[in-house]
Amino acid sequence: MVMATRVDAVHERHDRGYNCAQAVACAYADEAGIPEEVVFRACEGLGLGMGCKEGTCGALAGAIVVAGLMRSTAQLDAPSSKLGTYELAARMTERFESHCGSLVCRELRGEDSGAPLMPCRDCITEGARIVEDMVFENA
Repeated sequence: MVMATRVDAVHERHDRGYNCAQAVACAYADEAGIPEEVVFRACEGLGLGMGCKEGTCGALAGAIVVAGLMRSTAQLDAPSSKLGTYELAARMTERFESHCGSLVCRELRGEDSGAPLMPCRDCITEGARIVEDMVFENA
């Protein structure tokens, strides 16, 4: 079964004021069986490049949160899924950087150059596509 795209849902959340990480991750909360409010709260500090430091783009961070929610075995006593999730997150990061031109929020928004590499709306679109293509590829 192929997942219907949720890009519109991601955009709608971002337009309502969700940060980039929240917009991406919350659009898939139901797939993970997690209440959207919990995902929203968990991703709140990931906006504006992780803690408002304009570092790693929140759209990518939100996509990686979804990967963890979907792929983790949640075996607290003997974590067994983290290496697979790390590998997936690395591939997601490579794809995002290749498509968007950077991982850094400040660079993507063109804060120093005055010329954005990729507007936030396009970053969250790519975050959603990465989730759909890479996390739910076998769904």
